[in-house]
Amino acid sequence: MQEAESQATHTIVFEPSGRTVQAGPGMSIIKAAREAGIHINASCGGSGVCGKCKVIIEKGEVAGGLSEKFSLQERESGYRQACTATIAGDAVIRVPESSGLKSGGLGTAVPLRHRARMHVYDIEALREQGMFVPPVVKLCLDVPPPTAGDNMADAGRVIHLLSSRHDEHRVVFNLAVLRMLRKALRQDDFRITVTCARPVNVSGKSYLTNIQGGDWTHRSFGLAFDIGTTSVYGVLVDLNSGKVLARAGEYNGQLGYGEDVISRIIFAEKKEGLEKMQELVVTTINSILDTLLSQARPADSGEKGGISREEITSITLAGNTTMTHLLLRLEPDNIRRAPYVPVTTFLPPIRATDLGINLPHSAVALVYPSISSYVGGDIVAGVMGSGMYRTELVTLYIDIGTNAEIVVGNREWLVCAACSAGPAFEGGGITHGMRAALGAIEDFSLNPQTLEPMNITLGNKPPVGICGSGLLAIIATLFEQGVVGRSGKFRRDLATDRIREGRSGYEYVLVWREEAGADHDIVINEVDIENFIRAKAAIYAGITTLVEQVGLAITDIEQVILAGAFGSYIDLDSAMTVGLLPQVDASRVLYVGNGSLMGAWMSEMSNHIRRDVVEVVRKMTSFELSEMPVFQEQYIASHFLPHTDLGRFPLVAERIAEIRRD
Repeated sequence: MQEAESQATHTIVFEPSGRTVQAGPGMSIIKAAREAGIHINASCGGSGVCGKCKVIIEKGEVAGGLSEKFSLQERESGYRQACTATIAGDAVIRVPESSGLKSGGLGTAVPLRHRARMHVYDIEALREQGMFVPPVVKLCLDVPPPTAGDNMADAGRVIHLLSSRHDEHRVVFNLAVLRMLRKALRQDDFRITVTCARPVNVSGKSYLTNIQGGDWTHRSFGLAFDIGTTSVYGVLVDLNSGKVLARAGEYNGQLGYGEDVISRIIFAEKKEGLEKMQELVVTTINSILDTLLSQARPADSGEKGGISREEITSITLAGNTTMTHLLLRLEPDNIRRAPYVPVTTFLPPIRATDLGINLPHSAVALVYPSISSYVGGDIVAGVMGSGMYRTELVTLYIDIGTNAEIVVGNREWLVCAACSAGPAFEGGGITHGMRAALGAIEDFSLNPQTLEPMNITLGNKPPVGICGSGLLAIIATLFEQGVVGRSGKFRRDLATDRIREGRSGYEYVLVWREEAGADHDIVINEVDIENFIRAKAAIYAGITTLVEQVGLAITDIEQVILAGAFGSYIDLDSAMTVGLLPQVDASRVLYVGNGSLMGAWMSEMSNHIRRDVVEVVRKMTSFELSEMPVFQEQYIASHFLPHTDLGRFPLVAERIAEIRRD
């Protein structure tokens, strides 16, 4: 997850409703309106094509937003296009009736959107807790040179000095380091820098991974990687300051051989398939590594230059169980066959070069352990990085993607499970679904009187499809406004040409062809909604089953942590409206973004966390949901919006009733 950037916000007041929202500089007016629960007609996604999103700037400054379609009188009166005008300061903005509703918003029944707290990388917190102790450290030693009366061997001389001055480093040499030793000692008059990989076990020994002549302690860098099924992300960090120097990501090169882990396993079972899978993911890692090195400048370097790969001392990697097996070229065959047994869950430190990663021989690779075939190191990393394993609060951790991994517990106990949600949340199985990219509809609202949409796209580009967050917002809004019933079917009696019969049943036209960035209308149909309902049902059933298996109720959950590519962008109101997440107080919810990358980064910063991982993994009890009849019962019961039992969602039922009365 990215670090939070401090940024001033501006106060935006929307009239005539009087609603106020805080918006950062550069945010489009239409996005600020959506944050405030204000509807502005705009089906073109913010590309300035439809011309329906006129607003009046009554006070303050905005940038852009002028249109050739405006008359001279409109220009002089302060009219702007909400989709292309951006916030430049505090402002009062009027939404005319032609652009919004007579009330100037979505009605009093619609609350401001729930925004959960964000968890950020906090190196100072690690320092305060005494946990900023990187697993690989550089130490400068002034070794006493040999004399006629002291002719101890070079290696013994270094070992003796380390043990006398640094108690924690009882070291072990390997042959590669021994071959460097004689020359390094005599390069700078017996002043050397040794690189030590600290032991995971307190009573263990440190391994010398490198020796350099002179003092190089100020140049120590590490890498953290999330090896995802869809994407791979990496960060480059300064191990002295803890500062993140560069970030980069790419699609996993394995995507061409299947979008899910089962497809990858099946391919890996073919002749030379496993070797190909490893080659593809390592090529992706090396490409990202090149990007990181090209971007980075160390904290103390000024303009003197960048970082060479020889200065990287360690790399921490986290991924699901299948991705970890493919990275290590371990046969994943039995991960997909009962009783679902991986080759290993724990992995010792290894040389990065042994994996084919383009780093020096001295660089240590630390790979996060897994729990089971379907609860992997990415989830363990999230549990560690979020601090869930150290809190007294009963916590629900959910990583939502193609699969949903769920952990419940606190510092005393932890249970976990995984369920297959399918590709809907990443755009798969949806007629006009797509991954989050420019032109993807990411947010949505509806004029309840005219049923005209307000689409917001990534990059304010003409709409070309629907990404996961957009799909959630669309279905939640259509359901709230009574356009879609609890079974996911469209009402047939509404006076609008946007609801029509299509090739896959009835559909709602989000964007007409002439306003789209594609050569067709963009729609959502009943088959799409059915696929979404199946996906959300699996997640809700997984959560409730796991919670109930440990004798708890949803009301006993004191904290909810959301992670993952889709989980990072969930709007809480929408998620609870459709029954994707259980009804909980929004103040208890925390976003952590990419939990896998976050945990890998924190392990790169703290050997204490690496040591804790062993205990945490042994503590976690894994449930196989597919083998549990109660999960199947919960799954079937969840095939409605939000659920067959509305008693589980009383606030949602109350809000929808109020909206529909308006």
